[in-house]
Amino acid sequence: MTAAPLCIAACQITSGPDPADNLATMKTWVRRAADSGARVVVFPEATMARFGSPLAAVAQPLDGPWATAVSELAEAHSVLIAAGMFTPDGNRVRNTVLLSGLGHHTGYHKIHLYDAFGFRESDTVAPGAHPVTINVDDVVLGVATCYDVRFPALFQQLATSGATAILLPTSWGAGPGKAEQWEVLVRARALDSGSWIVGCDQADPKTTGVQVDPGAPTGIGCSLVVDPLGQVTGRLAAAPGLLFTEVDTATTTHARRATGVLANRATF
Repeated sequence: MTAAPLCIAACQITSGPDPADNLATMKTWVRRAADSGARVVVFPEATMARFGSPLAAVAQPLDGPWATAVSELAEAHSVLIAAGMFTPDGNRVRNTVLLSGLGHHTGYHKIHLYDAFGFRESDTVAPGAHPVTINVDDVVLGVATCYDVRFPALFQQLATSGATAILLPTSWGAGPGKAEQWEVLVRARALDSGSWIVGCDQADPKTTGVQVDPGAPTGIGCSLVVDPLGQVTGRLAAAPGLLFTEVDTATTTHARRATGVLANRATF
């Protein structure tokens, strides 16, 4: 039996350094998304506090006050919220996607850390080790974060674990060719895994006049949704915005049968 289409909203915002201010921003966007029928509301990586902020100072556990407030917000609007936060881990933190609402409260810890393009995320962030899936209205969702998108095996593992759509909160680093790389990578991971990909980036701070650390990955906008055959079905520009999609699992089934991308995979 095919599940009914699942409405997912991607909220392309610009986070600031203060978790309380960012939570207030989330309340507005969750209300807008839920009022338009979303069951899943996705925010970017580093929604709790943007990169370039002192992450250890803001990190909280999944049962801490910030995540608890997000949980209450999700329950108030009967949605699942996916939002980037930072959780404590010894001398470093974890880059975590909080997943809360509709009976869930858990997190995915980013596996692949952004030690690239002159930035070293691993100096302050400890890597996760385990892929995460979650079930919403009989649709299995996988979760990945930003730099994870460069690693196809994670997306294929999520697909073989049952995911038909993958949420991808992001705070993409700016630079020559980076916007083009972002789209190519998201479309490729959709094809690799035969999955819907919902890529939700931080809005470009330049569009809102926010001053940020120019050396930190603080977003370029360009959030997009790609179907399991690699077609872009929705996109945003650089400014803050709200992007809706209806995830149809029948499209996933058709794509995987047509391409054989999972069934024909060789293991070495």
